[in-house]
Amino acid sequence: MNDTSSKNLILAIVLCLVVVFGWSSLAQYMGWLPTPDPEVVAKQEELLKQQAQEEERLKAEAEKAAVIPTFTPSKGQDLLVTTPLYEAVLYSGGGSLRSFALKNYRTSLEPNADLVNIVSDRAAAVAPLGLVINSQPSWSTGSWAVLPGDEKGLVLADREQGSLTLLGTIDGLTVRRVLTFTAENYLINEELTVENPTDATKSLRLAYTVAADSRNAGGDRYDTMRIAWDSNGSLDEESSVDTLTQKGRMEAGTMLWAGAMSNYFLAAVLPGDPKDCVVKGRVQNTVFRAALELPDMVLPPKGTKTLNARYWLGPKDRKMLMPVSEELAKSVDLGFFSLIAKGLLWILQNFYDLVHNWGIAIIMLTFVIKAIFWPLTAKSYASMEKMKKLQPRLEMIKKKYGDDREQMNKEVMGLYKTFGVNPASGCVPILVQLPVFFGLYQALLTFIELRHAPFISTLPGTDILWLADLSSKDPLYITPLLMGLTMFIQQRMSPPPADPTQRKIMMFLPIVFTFLFLGFPSGLVIYWLVNNILSIFQQWRMIHAKKA
Repeated sequence: MNDTSSKNLILAIVLCLVVVFGWSSLAQYMGWLPTPDPEVVAKQEELLKQQAQEEERLKAEAEKAAVIPTFTPSKGQDLLVTTPLYEAVLYSGGGSLRSFALKNYRTSLEPNADLVNIVSDRAAAVAPLGLVINSQPSWSTGSWAVLPGDEKGLVLADREQGSLTLLGTIDGLTVRRVLTFTAENYLINEELTVENPTDATKSLRLAYTVAADSRNAGGDRYDTMRIAWDSNGSLDEESSVDTLTQKGRMEAGTMLWAGAMSNYFLAAVLPGDPKDCVVKGRVQNTVFRAALELPDMVLPPKGTKTLNARYWLGPKDRKMLMPVSEELAKSVDLGFFSLIAKGLLWILQNFYDLVHNWGIAIIMLTFVIKAIFWPLTAKSYASMEKMKKLQPRLEMIKKKYGDDREQMNKEVMGLYKTFGVNPASGCVPILVQLPVFFGLYQALLTFIELRHAPFISTLPGTDILWLADLSSKDPLYITPLLMGLTMFIQQRMSPPPADPTQRKIMMFLPIVFTFLFLGFPSGLVIYWLVNNILSIFQQWRMIHAKKA
């Protein structure tokens, strides 16, 4: 490949990087942005330093004033709530959760694996669903009782709802918590009534709390627990354990929801009025803990304030989350190519409804994508063949105009134009498919239906687990090795680049891709493997058609 061809190839890759990683970051890295005036930079740095110091001061004061209290249980009893979807244990002494086990989800593929418990023993120790009223925690202060008749808890059948009512006093205020559970989803509604029985005006500072054990996440780099929140329609999160352990994270604004989540599970609170709220997030003993604090309120003598909030403790199932809150459904983060990912998920779901196997559905999706890109691949292959034939002429131009690069480039571009050749045609199919690849990658890592979804559960003829979970890597590494082999075969069938260095680099790529794919979700590897096989078949057809 000559200099001009190399430049065009690099330009095509750079354009793709611009789309994926953002123009501003790339421009800064490449030095394309203008150099700012040193005095302006110094002033900006000083201003940023002052702002950072002020933010640290405000955060320190806020954290000192309202640290999430630790768990010291007040007098009470366990109330069992059973629905078709989960089994929860609520402690009447303040209303915190002891347990929240999901009946349809297990921690691993083992037959006797434990149910996923959003509120494990560790999480229960920091009292999720507890209230903090005037800096006093509901679970360790005040006096509490359960409404007569609610001592037995709740057993809900399909489409049923039921409520538990807790009565308490905190800081001289009378508190009534009505928690409503439903059998249809994982939503808990709370109606909170706070009454000032005195003849004096009293202030009210209220915070809701949620928590989840980090063991609810997969534990690898693809599935981590983090504190997340939606500020005025924008999803944000903090996943650094060091940050959350040492100093925590605090954000203020219009908070539509806040909580702790992994790729597949979520524990969140949605305030009735999201304006001027503060979110505080911390990690304590592997538990990710969030508190959502409402703005200060005033209770007049004998006055009453009624507040509403909702909690979600369960899977990040978009079909269930959307009716509850469109913003909460954004917790299923499909990334930069979310529109493509949603389209792929829709197609996948329809294929699954036909065949009832997610692996086969992914293969069917690959056929659809390949059919769409088939003409582009064929055109690319034909252009590469033309490039190969033009190589002698390109070498002649290079020798003739070697000292005049401008004229040489004009002659080369004229030759390309005459014969209708695109020098970057070899990489175009891959670049065009990158958004599909990234969209499918994000979909496989966030789509709860694909968690523990099997394709071929055991290696044929054995009891060894193989492709039993399409959202995790192939435990035997068979599919990524086959993917690398098919990529090697595909390259051998393609017209080789004329430049020896370029040819060596291209031959090395299958090894790089194989190592890269070893840890990828097996569903994604299956997609790329089948795509390679179809590409080999397409190239074989074109080679034989040319010979005929």
